[in-house]
Amino acid sequence: MHHSQIDSGVRKLLADGTVLPAHPLALTADRELDRTHQRALTRYYIDAGAGGLAVGVHTTQFAIRDVGLYRPVLELAAETAAGWTKRPLAMIAGLAGPTRQAIAEARTARSIGYHAGLLSLAAMKSASEDEIIAHCQAVAGEIPLIGFYLQPAVGGVVLSSGFWQRFASIDNVIAIKIAPFNRYRTLDVLRGVAAAGALDRVALYTGNDDHILLDLTLPFDLRDNGVTTRTYFKGGLLGHWSVWTASAIEQFERCRQARHKDAVPADLLALDARVTDCNSAFFDVANNFHGCIAGCHEVLRRQGLMRGLWCLDPDEGLSPGQKQEIDRVCREHADLSDDAFVAANLDRWLA
Repeated sequence: MHHSQIDSGVRKLLADGTVLPAHPLALTADRELDRTHQRALTRYYIDAGAGGLAVGVHTTQFAIRDVGLYRPVLELAAETAAGWTKRPLAMIAGLAGPTRQAIAEARTARSIGYHAGLLSLAAMKSASEDEIIAHCQAVAGEIPLIGFYLQPAVGGVVLSSGFWQRFASIDNVIAIKIAPFNRYRTLDVLRGVAAAGALDRVALYTGNDDHILLDLTLPFDLRDNGVTTRTYFKGGLLGHWSVWTASAIEQFERCRQARHKDAVPADLLALDARVTDCNSAFFDVANNFHGCIAGCHEVLRRQGLMRGLWCLDPDEGLSPGQKQEIDRVCREHADLSDDAFVAANLDRWLA
């Protein structure tokens, strides 16, 4: 499947930039798929105004592949979305593992109707950049790709600007999620895409949960032989946006509008730090991100969108002190939540 085959409305949505929440996995106490709450989450993101969904990604738990849930979870999200809205919605499937596995997952996602694959390179840690590029090219032969620069703290691979230039040169690459949580490595990706002459074709999406609003607001000037090219992040694909999504979309629109002003409002710049403070609790920064998935589950549980914090790995849960940190940010940044929106619609989503 080539990117030219993607529905034109979806293609424009991804190119212009949108909000793509990383879809969590709702489980029962027996760690079985909770279809009712899983559907409710999908409906929540759609009604909040998300431009699409990323399913089968880190926030969905990579372990779904080990328990036979990869296809069922992708199918449930696609079926729920198709039955809930008729507007264009970008469906992104997480792709992981060595080349054979990633190709098989790409074919599965394509058969279900997903538009693109977010390609994790965590399984390629011991590979050279040449081998990783060959891996990416093979998977791109199956489905349009969104690159993924995942932070090393949760399994990512450090990659050079030259790698990203080569990656952006692959014809079927349509976007890159830049999430190294590191400004130097973020710039490496931007410079690589610019050097490939691909800024018009490859949309830049932030995954830097520590600087979400600044990434979405500020211009980036890239210099090459005295020539300046200015670019922007077009949107975001974030685990952080799996919670308080309606408010996140309002923030995204504020950032997008601010790009066209002579001066960015100081209140918007200051809001970046407040969002980062919330993320520090949800993503368990104090414990090197150990409780990042359970932290998002806890916020959703409090709203009624999940029944519990259960993860596929019984050892995965909140870290010591993390609940108290979530209590703190929910209290201090209550105006950033979307509790009222969820409360007004929860029964309908659960029906």
